[in-house]
Amino acid sequence: LTWALILAAARQIPQQMSALKAGKWQFGVGNTLRGKTLGIYGYGRIGSVVAGYGKAFGMKVLVWARESSLNRARGDGYAVAPSKEAFFSECDVISLHMRLVEATRGIVTGDDLGRMKPTALLVNTSRAALIAPGALIAALTVGRPGMAAVDVYEEEPLVDVRHPLFALDNVVCTPHLGYVTRDEYEVQF
Repeated sequence: LTWALILAAARQIPQQMSALKAGKWQFGVGNTLRGKTLGIYGYGRIGSVVAGYGKAFGMKVLVWARESSLNRARGDGYAVAPSKEAFFSECDVISLHMRLVEATRGIVTGDDLGRMKPTALLVNTSRAALIAPGALIAALTVGRPGMAAVDVYEEEPLVDVRHPLFALDNVVCTPHLGYVTRDEYEVQF
């Protein structure tokens, strides 16, 4: 799902679909991924797979994680950011891949988001609480990062049609579909 969200946001697929349904043809232009920097925050099982897809799309992959994960990323041939600040300021796309535990709750701060490029995309398919409360909406409102794609929310199920993320044109939202596949259901249940 992470890559579906990255592609949907980069190419403005939800907005283009809405425009097409309203009788408008190809408004604006999307972004290419080749040559851009994909940031993987948390380099475990899923983060390493997402990094591999980034490489296949011709992206430079930059990793930020705890030390043992950074060593694994280096061993897999990926660059490691010199600092968390550099990671957030250098990446064109950042994808979060951490478990939510007390040490990771709010690990992505408003200051981190404020370092992102106005053209950057933040993707969260892990857990909403990895981002400090209110920080993502505040950051998107001022344009750093310029876009977000999220599949997780602080309260789920999210059925409030007035949720602030839904009012922003620079966000792609899905209803926690990351693990919701027929195959996964057969394995889990």
